[in-house]
Amino acid sequence: MAKPVTTKGGMLRILLGSGSGPIVYAAPCGLTSKTMTLAKSLEDTLIPDCDEPTAIAWIGRDATSLSMSISGDGVLAEASMDAWLEAQESEDSTPVKVELQFPTTTWTWTGLMHVETAEFGAPSNTGRVTGNFSLQSDGEMVRTSAATS
Repeated sequence: MAKPVTTKGGMLRILLGSGSGPIVYAAPCGLTSKTMTLAKSLEDTLIPDCDEPTAIAWIGRDATSLSMSISGDGVLAEASMDAWLEAQESEDSTPVKVELQFPTTTWTWTGLMHVETAEFGAPSNTGRVTGNFSLQSDGEMVRTSAATS
């Protein structure tokens, strides 16, 4: 049996883009856990059996929309505070790039996202302050792939 090709958690990168001029992307420091969710909304329709009108109908499903959400948490790094706060406070969405790198191929999603929530916590008086962030897509997230360099 062949072993699957896998990658490390640090190879899933969330990068926030600058809002003016040519977009410059940078990964906010401190995230130690990240989740990217690709979602498809569906609309259900009952499909009757025209030959057997009393038969139980099957449900047909049609895709109506696509979206991406991202959540991440970790230690709160001072160097990342302005980027997170500016993105969360802005009424406009933020340019975001998501990279998922494997040994031979890197997938990239690029588009606009809103920083929906920015949550800061202190698990104890002597522990590190943590940050938890949630992002939601605002329009299409364009996917590309290329050989990993």
